[in-house]
Amino acid sequence: MIIEIPDTTTGEINKRLVDSRKEGGVITLARVMTLVIDATDADAEQAIATANVASREHPCRIIVIAPGSAEEARLDAEIRVGGDAGASEVIVLRPSGAQIGHDDTLVTPLLLPDAPIVVWWPAGVPDDMAECSLGRMAQRRITDTKGEPDPVATLLSLAQCYRPGDTDLAWTRLTRWRALLAVALEQVPDPQVTRARIHGDTNSPSILLLGAWLKRALGCEVEAEYDDSVAALQSIVLETPSGQISISRPDRYNARITQPGQPDHVIALPARSLEEALAEELRRLDSDEVYGEALASFTAETVVPL
Repeated sequence: MIIEIPDTTTGEINKRLVDSRKEGGVITLARVMTLVIDATDADAEQAIATANVASREHPCRIIVIAPGSAEEARLDAEIRVGGDAGASEVIVLRPSGAQIGHDDTLVTPLLLPDAPIVVWWPAGVPDDMAECSLGRMAQRRITDTKGEPDPVATLLSLAQCYRPGDTDLAWTRLTRWRALLAVALEQVPDPQVTRARIHGDTNSPSILLLGAWLKRALGCEVEAEYDDSVAALQSIVLETPSGQISISRPDRYNARITQPGQPDHVIALPARSLEEALAEELRRLDSDEVYGEALASFTAETVVPL
């Protein structure tokens, strides 16, 4: 059910939200958090659809800031409940005119009481997300640097203003790769890595973050081969005195693992969807210290292009 509320106030939105539960017989689920989505520079409908899927695992109130269409100062809104909101209740705010730029004032009256706040920017990384109006109220702040025109400059900017609670979905997409690498290294007689080689898509912030993590954790040189014809991370090769450790995923579904002294084996490693990546980040409300360390160690020379 979608309820359109043109030219409204946050007080009226709260009242209509309560009324919609009574009139529609909607059962209120235990909301574990408030997810605020700044869709100013993103496709709002796609962001809502992604959050709805993620909310099936993490029931929450979703508040979306989206561009308004009016010329005068006003606030248009929508309330989505039931089948149009997954396991959540969605409030879409569309400020226009002088209402733009007051996101915290609009969002604060709609927050769930005594519940954690997570802010997600699906596109458009803020200059300092911990100090912007929405970021200051959040325990967790999620960006997605995939698609940024200059990922090196973006990551350097994020590193400069990093605060505990920040994370990036480009990092989240590496979780399974990092786990596989850690397990593979434990099974090598001499795990000293002398060089790492990464192959994947051009302008990938995930490759840059992976390189920073490998260089910090292993103290090795990192080289990257970029490929315009692929859409994700393809392979990682670690060179050790015992031989090469290789994880290759050319089809985006299955990975072949090669280790010294062991037969090759294939495991399922499907490319992660945006919904899966967001759901993973919503599982944790503590700081991702490993991400912070990898980001802090990133420099423009961290990954050497082949």
